Amino acid sequence: MEEKALEVKGSPSELITLALNKGSDLEKLEKLLALKERFELNEARKAYHKSMSVFKANPPKIDKDKAVAYGNTKYNHASLGNVTEKISEALSKCGLSASWATKQETDKICVTCRITHELGHSEETTLCAASDTSGSKNAIQAIGSTITYLERYTLLALTGLATYDQDDDGQAAGKPVEFITPEQVTEIGERVTKIGKAFKLAKFLKFLNVETTAGIKKDDYKKAISVLEQAEKEKAKK
Repeated sequence: MEEKALEVKGSPSELITLALNKGSDLEKLEKLLALKERFELNEARKAYHKSMSVFKANPPKIDKDKAVAYGNTKYNHASLGNVTEKISEALSKCGLSASWATKQETDKICVTCRITHELGHSEETTLCAASDTSGSKNAIQAIGSTITYLERYTLLALTGLATYDQDDDGQAAGKPVEFITPEQVTEIGERVTKIGKAFKLAKFLKFLNVETTAGIKKDDYKKAISVLEQAEKEKAKK
């Protein structure tokens, strides 16, 4: 009867204390410690989702605060600093914080955004894209530009938010912008790499009014694929 009571009453910590007081053997203590660990992980996970629900119930509005102009292309967007400051401030009030990890592969850069709850549970999302060689950027600037934009979009994706920029010249002002998925970003990057140097990435991005493939809007995905398919056909003819 004592063993049954030990299994069903109290929290894992209380059960461990009780077991120690009763002089329980090492095997039973190890099982209780494993139970305590699973319990705490589950509580941390539930706390994370509860905090994220509170965050999403009153999300910060992220306005466009930076103007970009090159050639005949002009538009405004929310800078990484603005996005990070607004979201981080709102997250911290809910016991959450954001961080990033960057990994560079042969032909692409991957950025992972991780949001962690104060109890330890974290969730993450990753976006990958080629170096942003548009404009007159050198190799380091091209890498830095891609990292900056991927940090911005991964944070927005993980929090489920969108900025109020890139709004089709005002036609959709006030409506959140939806971007292509990480899988679609990877697909486009692979197609660009396969086509090779003959493909003018800077011209492609300018055509779509973005600075990196991660910034392509969901509504422009088919347009982007159409351009790539045409470029693939032209390469096949040569």
